[in-house]
Amino acid sequence: MLDVATRIAFGPVLIAQAARLRRTAIDLPEPHGLRHGSVGRGSLALRLLVAGDSSAAGVGARTQREALARPLAALLAQRLGGVVRWQLVAESGLTSEGVLHRLVRSRPHAADIAVIVVGVNDITKDVPLAFALRQRQHITDWLRIHAGVRHVVFPALPEMELFPAVPKPLAWYAGQAARRNNRVQARWAARNAGVSHVIMDGVADPSLFCKDGFHPAPALYARVAERLTDHIVEVVQATTAPKLTTEKP
Repeated sequence: MLDVATRIAFGPVLIAQAARLRRTAIDLPEPHGLRHGSVGRGSLALRLLVAGDSSAAGVGARTQREALARPLAALLAQRLGGVVRWQLVAESGLTSEGVLHRLVRSRPHAADIAVIVVGVNDITKDVPLAFALRQRQHITDWLRIHAGVRHVVFPALPEMELFPAVPKPLAWYAGQAARRNNRVQARWAARNAGVSHVIMDGVADPSLFCKDGFHPAPALYARVAERLTDHIVEVVQATTAPKLTTEKP
């Protein structure tokens, strides 16, 4: 997490702040509720997979109805006028490598679109960005081969300097690391057909985090779902009809 210049200038302070944050962080549970389902009705049927870390799991919400995956599916069903069959494969604390291993163990059902929420733990656990990006490529390849996924969406990391629980100057450094992740991920996604990077600037707000000061509250999850819905609708509308499943009359 600490580059060379920052280690020299602020290393001891940042290390101490990070250690204190780990000691004092509120350990919130993952929300209750089903991690799969079907919402909406209509002739179009979209299969959605959401996978990733604690934010994918919905930590900060009480139930999956207030988290990310199910509300995202509901918004997509409404916007597309069809059925969205969704599934969630997520676990708190996962890095990019951890998400890959979790997917392999879980063997998710076939999906048309996958949303992979990951990256914050790569930063907090000092995972080199190049290594993390290779794992995201492996995730993409595995989903295509084993789940038939046609498009993989990687949301950008939020402005981590806005996390209420993170003190300055650690917050400033975390924000810089998140922006570096986003720049590199965006360039990587642009080179890969069927992969997209979703800009999340302006979505996060310090007043919309849950009590741990680190995870979204339901209102922030709703904003994230809206941003992702806008992007996925564009992807689906640009996809030819034979590539999506259709409901039998």
